[in-house]
Amino acid sequence: MANIDYYFSTLSPFTYLAGTGLEEIAARHGAGITYKPMDIMTLFTRTGGTAPKDRHPARMAYRAQELRRAQVKSGLPLNIKPMFWPTNPAPSSYAIITAQKTGGGDLAGLVHGILRACWAEEKDIAENDVVRAALAATGFDPDLADKGMLSAAEEYARNLEDAVSANVFGAPFYIVDGTEHFWGHDRLQDLDRYLAGDL
Repeated sequence: MANIDYYFSTLSPFTYLAGTGLEEIAARHGAGITYKPMDIMTLFTRTGGTAPKDRHPARMAYRAQELRRAQVKSGLPLNIKPMFWPTNPAPSSYAIITAQKTGGGDLAGLVHGILRACWAEEKDIAENDVVRAALAATGFDPDLADKGMLSAAEEYARNLEDAVSANVFGAPFYIVDGTEHFWGHDRLQDLDRYLAGDL
């Protein structure tokens, strides 16, 4: 069975616009998913990227157009300039890491719910009550927001190091069995074809 290492950031609009496409593809091909939330802003500095706030206006204007087009194609609601962005992604990432270890809920739903809170619902995903609500809505104990924080913080830091070692430079980023790389929500079709043996 193939396994997909899924590197993402809870701050990434393109991760949000991927929806649950990855999970649908993995289910279709019987593939496993390891969720690896990471610090995207630090990743940019480590891999030659530039944080959005430091990008040239031409690049930011193009990003806005890309987001608008991607939103239309996805059918998901999106605020291109959300009220609480950027914010601290660590609390939501820690909750995802702890939920993955604990089990018992809908992990894909949790990830997407947190992203939706940021990009469509004008909520601050650094706030404890927002994270707790996302956990509860997807069948997890909301108290996971306050448990295992030290080990989750250590894994969050490891995810960044793993990403750098694996040549990850953006989000969402999908790696199949440690070898085949796909960057971006718009590469999900390629991932699907690869798992089907067509690419």
